Amino acid sequence: MLTFDIARPDEGLRAELTEKINNLAKPKGSLGRLEELAMQIGLVQQTLSPRLERPMNVIFAADHGIADEGVSLSPKEVTRQVVFNFLSGGAGVCFLARQHGFGMKIVDAGVDYDFPPRDGLIEHKIRKGTRNFLHEAAMTEAERDDALAFGAATVSDCHAEGCNIISFGEMGIGNTSASSMWMTLLTAIPLTQCVGAGSGLNEAGINHKYKVLKKALDNYRGDGSAADVMRYFGGYEMVMAVGGMLRAAELGMLILVDGFIMTNCVLVASRLYPAMLDYCIFGHCGDEAGHRRVLDYLGAKPLLDLGLRLGEGSGAVCAYPIVDSAVRMLNEMHTFEQEAITKYF
Repeated sequence: MLTFDIARPDEGLRAELTEKINNLAKPKGSLGRLEELAMQIGLVQQTLSPRLERPMNVIFAADHGIADEGVSLSPKEVTRQVVFNFLSGGAGVCFLARQHGFGMKIVDAGVDYDFPPRDGLIEHKIRKGTRNFLHEAAMTEAERDDALAFGAATVSDCHAEGCNIISFGEMGIGNTSASSMWMTLLTAIPLTQCVGAGSGLNEAGINHKYKVLKKALDNYRGDGSAADVMRYFGGYEMVMAVGGMLRAAELGMLILVDGFIMTNCVLVASRLYPAMLDYCIFGHCGDEAGHRRVLDYLGAKPLLDLGLRLGEGSGAVCAYPIVDSAVRMLNEMHTFEQEAITKYF
């Protein structure tokens, strides 16, 4: 399995950043989370004057064998239909990307469909969907390793293009089920608290989903490690996102984290390399059951709470202006000394 060299940001600059933030012409601490974000970003970039360059939202798409068990309201063909909508610029995340100046990359990681050649679609189909983890592991070790490596390579490409802040999205019917399995096995939070409506299941549908996942959990005979849980229950799009996150942290990039599925990708990534959490900014808390719980488990403080549950990276991109505001605070606010203002508290 691909390895990464991820170090925590050097804390040596903290005192200077603190002094700069506290000497801006405002009461100390009065810009709240913006000040916390400014500190985090300054430490990640190791500068008193950070910059956000060429933000990118990378969407990985793949199908899931567990969808055959009726765990999602939506049929499997929706995965490829939404990929076409990404490519035509009509999906929810597309207008947000245009609004906030994000580039987009769309990757076919394992959609159960043969796409015709299409500009804007990056082809790396590992398999036409994972296997059904109710009965067997979703993927082989070789497939997991391929997904991790390609996710990392995609982020390396973004970095080479000048990107230093990146978000990840996903499309894959059944991936809230995979995420619930990752969550319960890696946090010990009971499965009942990890399973939700996904794309819109009613109470009966959620109960059926829980029963299927509980049976899959009972059938699991792996070692419970993050690497094995990722392989046994994951989707190719999710594992690519894990690889992308780890490479982003290795390269010192900021990672804007989206919803339930991407937060569980952070969970797996941080189990493998705990220091990667220092590079993560959590965009929002969504409506999917379990999202708040996994955020709390990670000690994360999401920026928004708008009832979002679209995925695609939409909540991360939506939160970007707040991150931009934190950077602008550091770079554009005047100090007490510059304006000859008596320091006030």
